[in-house]
Amino acid sequence: MKKIEKYKEVSSLWIEYKSGLKYYILKKLKNEDLADELSHEVLMKIYNSCCSGNEIKNIKSWIYQIAHNTVIDYLKSENKFTNEVTEKFESDENNTYEEAEKFLEPLIKLLPDKYALPLLLSDIEGVSQIEVSKKMNLSLTATKSRIQRARKLLKEKIIECSNLEINAKGRPISIEIKADCKPLKKNPKNNN
Repeated sequence: MKKIEKYKEVSSLWIEYKSGLKYYILKKLKNEDLADELSHEVLMKIYNSCCSGNEIKNIKSWIYQIAHNTVIDYLKSENKFTNEVTEKFESDENNTYEEAEKFLEPLIKLLPDKYALPLLLSDIEGVSQIEVSKKMNLSLTATKSRIQRARKLLKEKIIECSNLEINAKGRPISIEIKADCKPLKKNPKNNN
């Protein structure tokens, strides 16, 4: 956890995240001037929060949550927050999950087969762990252990190969594949 205590820290955070935040807001509202205006409002909210003494677990997630809430507050103030808008926000979240899913399968294939197969069956195809253990002729304990190990290895690959932004609830906001992702470039399975 981190406390943001000084305005200087906020300035460096703002420099790091301002273009991504503006893009996030622009994606939601489709209006560049409004995206600029709300980005500045987000900055003011960050400044106001900086000296509150509250500890922040994930600064990036916290900042994007402020942006998300600022957009919703704006839409409510303009009486534009309707079921249609709610569906659009949920649709964007589902699109992020779909983007992540397309990205995950190639990364899972980079894992050793003894980890990749149980993870694919369990987490991607939705096969119960009991069924996975039967298919792989393993004990249930060994199957659970391999799936847990696979998830840990996959998390390492995700961190190495993507810029994943999540909200305060741990849900993905956006995912961007790094151009220099060495594992995906080196993988001979992806040259098809």
